[in-house]
Amino acid sequence: MQNSEALSLSFALLATAGELVRRINDGVVARGFEGRSAYGFAFTRIAAGGATVSDLAGHLGVTKQAASQLVDELVRKGYVERRPHPRDARARLLVLTERGWANTRAAEEAAADVVREWSALVGEEELRALGRQLLRIAPNGPIRPSW
Repeated sequence: MQNSEALSLSFALLATAGELVRRINDGVVARGFEGRSAYGFAFTRIAAGGATVSDLAGHLGVTKQAASQLVDELVRKGYVERRPHPRDARARLLVLTERGWANTRAAEEAAADVVREWSALVGEEELRALGRQLLRIAPNGPIRPSW
């Protein structure tokens, strides 16, 4: 692959990812939730059994202070609550509230809408093959915003 082809592929992947994030966020807003794509990236980590602020900071690629500010906002808006950590008395476990889970379901619905459009555009089998190939390239993420 020539450098120009590699750059074109890189741009296409980045543009697709950016468009997907934008469309999911727009779908969440259309379903009645306040939209910030950072919320969805945070919910992804918190939904996987809870998280500490440190866990969230590492997941998002930000400082603990920045993660703390985001958590404060999520708590204030009713998406997340802090609970005692079951194994570390110094830490607080962040968990999604019912409102946070509803927001997550809205994001899943919005993502499904986008993927259905892609499937109609390129075909279901081709889209599945693309998904398998992308998982081979980056099987473990990370899935984080490009601040």
